[in-house]
Amino acid sequence: MGASEVCLADMRYALFLLALTSLLGQQNRPSGEPGKFDYYVLSLSWSPAFCEGPSGARSVDQCGPGRQFAFVLHGLWPQYENGRWPEACSTAPGLKDPKQMLDIMPALGLIRHEWQKHGTCSGLDADGYFALARKAFQGVRIPARFQAPKEYLNVSPREVQQEFVKANAGWSEKTLSVQCSSQYLSEVRVCLDRNLKAMACRGAPRGCRAEKVRMPPVRQ
Repeated sequence: MGASEVCLADMRYALFLLALTSLLGQQNRPSGEPGKFDYYVLSLSWSPAFCEGPSGARSVDQCGPGRQFAFVLHGLWPQYENGRWPEACSTAPGLKDPKQMLDIMPALGLIRHEWQKHGTCSGLDADGYFALARKAFQGVRIPARFQAPKEYLNVSPREVQQEFVKANAGWSEKTLSVQCSSQYLSEVRVCLDRNLKAMACRGAPRGCRAEKVRMPPVRQ
């Protein structure tokens, strides 16, 4: 290979490295600014369905012996009106003692992840964000039927919507969506304004299309 060919190869390699660095920088760049968003989505996960899945066996905090959870807090997610959302808005530190959230959010990895991806976009510090998330979670009245079922339930997504609406004053079916995975109910997502008042979801993804979803019982 001649000197000119070596120089050209070096230039091409340098350009490749520059493009790769730029791409990685874009991927790691925060996609929003802390505190600048329109509303929240409160995500409630049906823990028994998670524990029956492949990840459940690895989650001792959530699915180990004696752990009895029904709906748990997945997260409180800042959202934009157009259906998109900010994420990873800063590198602010998380909770000093994340174990304080394990009673309603029973996985340390989840607590860390939710802060890094969503909490940093709230404009609050970690203590303030998780206090708000707890307040939002505790502000939802879980229908009696779903508080601690001892047998499998087979329900339609709309039944789940209707029962939550009936249990929570001021809600409508547009306030929440029901999500499913492999015919199991996975989550209920509730739209809240920045004061945690229920509102109609805007630009939210479509909910579960299954006719019926399975809800495993709470572990005894």
